[in-house]
Order: sequence, then C-alpha cells, then structure tokens
Amino acid sequence: MVNSIGINYGQIANNLPSPEDVVPLVKSIGATKVKLYDADPRVLKAFANTDVEFMVGLGNEYLDKMRDPTNAQAWVKENIQPHLPATKITSIFVGNEVLTLNDTSLSDCLLPAMQSVHAALLNFGLDKQVTVTTTHSLAILQTSYPPSAGAFREDLMDPLCETLNFHQKTGSPFLINAYPYFAYKGNPEQVPLGFVLFQPNQGVTDPQTHLHYDNMLYAQIDAVYSALASLGYKKLPVHISETGWPSKGDEDEAGATPENAEKYNGNLIKLMSGQTGTPMRPNSDLNIYIFALFNENMKPGPTSERNYGLFKPDGTPAYPLGITPNNVVGRNTTVGGGSFGNAVTNPYYPMSSSTGYMSISSAR
Repeated sequence: MVNSIGINYGQIANNLPSPEDVVPLVKSIGATKVKLYDADPRVLKAFANTDVEFMVGLGNEYLDKMRDPTNAQAWVKENIQPHLPATKITSIFVGNEVLTLNDTSLSDCLLPAMQSVHAALLNFGLDKQVTVTTTHSLAILQTSYPPSAGAFREDLMDPLCETLNFHQKTGSPFLINAYPYFAYKGNPEQVPLGFVLFQPNQGVTDPQTHLHYDNMLYAQIDAVYSALASLGYKKLPVHISETGWPSKGDEDEAGATPENAEKYNGNLIKLMSGQTGTPMRPNSDLNIYIFALFNENMKPGPTSERNYGLFKPDGTPAYPLGITPNNVVGRNTTVGGGSFGNAVTNPYYPMSSSTGYMSISSAR
C-alpha cells in the first residue's frame, strides 16, 4: 500500500514563479502528484519527463460547452494529447463542487460533459491512462457523524447517483474536498484543536462500529465511505482532492495561524507516511491533495483564502513543515499536488446535541 499526498498548484496570483522554477520546488517536498485547475500548457510542458503525475481541470465555465462531443474532442486534442506521454496526465476533473452550488444550469451539464470528455479520450485511445471525474464539497453529505451514519443529501441523490454510475463504469475515483479547519472555525470552543490537527487527544468512538477516531479528517473520509456503501458503491475509491489549513486569517477566522497550519499539514504528511488507511478502511490507499502550493494574492473572499500555501510566492516556506524529501519519499510516501481554483467553499459545521460536533449542514 502506498499512500499518496498531493499539493494544490493554484495560480490565482500575479506574483508566482515560472513553472520551470516550480519544478525543483515541487521535488523539494518529495512531490510526485500535482493537481491543476486548468490545463495550463506552460505547466504541463515544464513538468515533462519528470515522472510527476498530473490531474488537470475543466472549470465550471466549460460545462455547457463540453456537453457537445465535438467540443470535448477538440479540447482533448489541444490540451491533453500533445503532452502525452512526456507529461504523465492521469486524470481530468470536469467541474468543481458543482452539485452543492445549487445551480441546475451547471448540475444538468455535469454528467453530459463528463461523458463527452471520456468519449473523446476513448476516441484517442487514451481512456485507459486518463480517467474522468469531478470534485465534490463535503457539503454533499447530509449526515457525517458518527462516520458509520454517513449519508448524502436527499435533494442531490439523482445527479449524484448518475455520476457514481459513471465512476463505476469507467473506473475513475470519487473526489471530495474536506476541511476540518472549517469545523474548528465554526465552533472553536467545542471542537478540540488536537482532534483537527492530528495531535494527541481523546478522540471519539463511533457507537455503531466501535471504531476509534483520533482525527477529524479520517472521520470525514469514513463518513463518505459509509455514504457510498449505503448506495451500493462500497468498492469505489475515494480521493481527497483538497484539504489544508490557512496560515493567516481575519479576526473572525479562529485558528488561522502559521503554527496551526504547520501542525495540520506537517502532521498529515507524517501520518500518511505510516502507510495506514482510515479506521473503516485500514487497507485502502489514501490519496490526499493538500491545498495549496502557494499563497495566492488574487483570490477573493476572506484573508484565509489567500494564505493556504505551503510556500510564499518567492519560493520560501510559509512556515516550517518539519519534513524533508528523504523522510517522506523514503517511506513509500509521495507528496502530490492540486489547486483550489476560483470556487470558495465553506461548509458550515453546526453544533447539534443529536448529531455531534462533526455534523455538516448544506448551508453555504
């Protein structure tokens, strides 16, 4: 079993280094996976012959256009085919957190767009090496606590099951964006900081399975596994396409400090090197993409949105992670990448005596 950690390579900034200068930076943290929110040819060319795997994105603004198989064919021919096999593009995610945007003009286009892109890959003989998927906010869950009771929102069931059938037929993974930071920010007095930062704490025990959880991220992942299993998709692989912790925030953004960001991301990387899965799936590979490679100065929203980076734009660490490539890669762990794109997602975790402090509402 090899757990893979990724790092988000977002580019919503006007002060980032060139893609050529990013290559050694990515390698310095032992990264073998990168996730982009587009198919930037400069980045894909810069990483040619590096063995770094890429997940590239088609933004929500492309969904309507990609319903047309002709457009999808042209996009794959222009943006994917020329870079293979020199650059290891392994996946395309079509749309970002579409189902929780409550926009039927987008959600109605999601599956047709995914199908068109997959058909284009099939036509080029690339469908075996490049999968098609989409990313979801954790707010697609109606219930997340205890993890064994994980369930999807009833109002999203139809479009969700359509995409799940697609995943099952094509062998592509289910991608979820999970941020324990939002749980802490929403209830800093009730949510134990150690539980969200992978530090020693009492943890929680699922009353149904009696499985013990000492960190929230793994509890969230298992809630997704439970939700999938309840619909008959027990074998579908789950990848965490985004998770992270900001090193700076506004006054009302509790916990957004360099110290907490260092603990969250540093401890997560070290935890992944232990080659263990979640309590519910101890033998399943974990593919986790940390958000993000850089602080991005042009992102909208609160201060935290511009301060998720492991690195400052000049390439210096935003804070010490306490890891080296040797003690990461040497233990069969990879650090990969991804990016947050233009979407800002803040699932709200309300307190509830009936569901516990890890419950998630669909409110945005």
